[in-house]
Amino acid sequence: MVNRTFKFMRFGGLFGAISATLALTAPGAAQTLFAQDVLQNDPAPATQDMSAASVAQEVVQADPREPRVQDWSIANAEALLAAVEAIDAEGLNPADYRPDLLRADIANGSSEALSVRASGVFSWLVEDLRDGRTPMDARRQWFVVDPDPDLLPTAAVMADALASGDIAGTLASLNPTHPDYAALRSALAETPESEAARRQMIRANMDRWRWLARDLGNQYLITNVPEYQLRLTVNDQIIRTYRTIVGAPGRTATPQLAETVEGVVFNPTWTVPQSIVRGEGLGNRVLNNPRWARANGYTATRGANNWVTVVQQPGPGNSLGRMKLDMPNEHAIFLHDTPARNLFGSDNRARSHGCIRVERALELAMTVAILGQGATRDEAVEISTSGEYTRVPVERTMPVYITYFTMGVDIDGKLRSFEDIYGRDAPVLAALDAPRQDNRARETDEEVIEIVEDARTVVG
Repeated sequence: MVNRTFKFMRFGGLFGAISATLALTAPGAAQTLFAQDVLQNDPAPATQDMSAASVAQEVVQADPREPRVQDWSIANAEALLAAVEAIDAEGLNPADYRPDLLRADIANGSSEALSVRASGVFSWLVEDLRDGRTPMDARRQWFVVDPDPDLLPTAAVMADALASGDIAGTLASLNPTHPDYAALRSALAETPESEAARRQMIRANMDRWRWLARDLGNQYLITNVPEYQLRLTVNDQIIRTYRTIVGAPGRTATPQLAETVEGVVFNPTWTVPQSIVRGEGLGNRVLNNPRWARANGYTATRGANNWVTVVQQPGPGNSLGRMKLDMPNEHAIFLHDTPARNLFGSDNRARSHGCIRVERALELAMTVAILGQGATRDEAVEISTSGEYTRVPVERTMPVYITYFTMGVDIDGKLRSFEDIYGRDAPVLAALDAPRQDNRARETDEEVIEIVEDARTVVG
């Protein structure tokens, strides 16, 4: 078995290379100071026994990266009030931020109470626009850790807003940059209040965009699980799309991840899970019937403890097909080919054991290898047709986003709904209707279900 690594070689032009290839084939202490007012309708000022200076000092001691109370002028506070009252355009509820209490503090003139109130309201807006309004326990099987709280800390965002006086513009700059978010925003504006269910679905999917990094990068792969589609995207323009087969509902459902392609494996081997080797007797069959094993590409070894390991060698019948993208993660999820390519014509493609199968997978593999500067076009062709296991590391890694949107822009550019195949809408919708939670976790505590990809189709 040969594992050949190819050195970096430049190629002439991004799109020319693709065309040639295709031709071949955080919470803050300031928030807790007025959380009662916002969530429990307590009209009492939150600053009765605290000066703004002591509050700010307490915040800094807790964590200097977290929101701190800053000085708000009447003009800036009025601009903040206007932003709150218009925030429904972003799918958020103005009432969450208690504009009535902010309005009352503005009417009382400049004061420490106004600075604390405005700082808290602004912090909550930043948190919801930057990180999402939905708490982590309502994001089922969501394992993406959003980097934005570290890249755009609330205290720094607030300081910029107050220095410029452009409160609304600063808040708007936190919105996801992906054009699909803007499409949902426009749809919300065009949907009448009488269509409450549709508006809620739009709001839920706008919020899902906030769970991801604000900027996904210049070049990435993104798959929307319920749509059964994968997109290769450069500068937010879709270069190619590929149909997918995703995990069946239940424990084999595909989780939502943000990972990185570190290499491309051509002509992969498949280590057969023990559920098949032992549970279904494949190990004994391979050992006892060498002719059948050779015909199907299987080799078996028996260890000292009588443990049998079965590996399917590269070949046209290999259960992983002719490629897989190497994207290390604790879920053991990856994108790969399949010999059962007829399944891409099915309407229901939630049929795998969790990994994502991709149509025209060899085309995708060669494209990623070239874009990642791991191989030239000619090298990619040679490797793919060699029939030998070859891992091509890429020098320019590529992000992969495995997402779950039940309303979005499809590959034809039309906004539409997708079936909620895993039942993940209900908790998000309930959370958006419930009182806003503060001190929300950034990471899920859900169980990591390591996917044992047996590469067969789930019936159903």
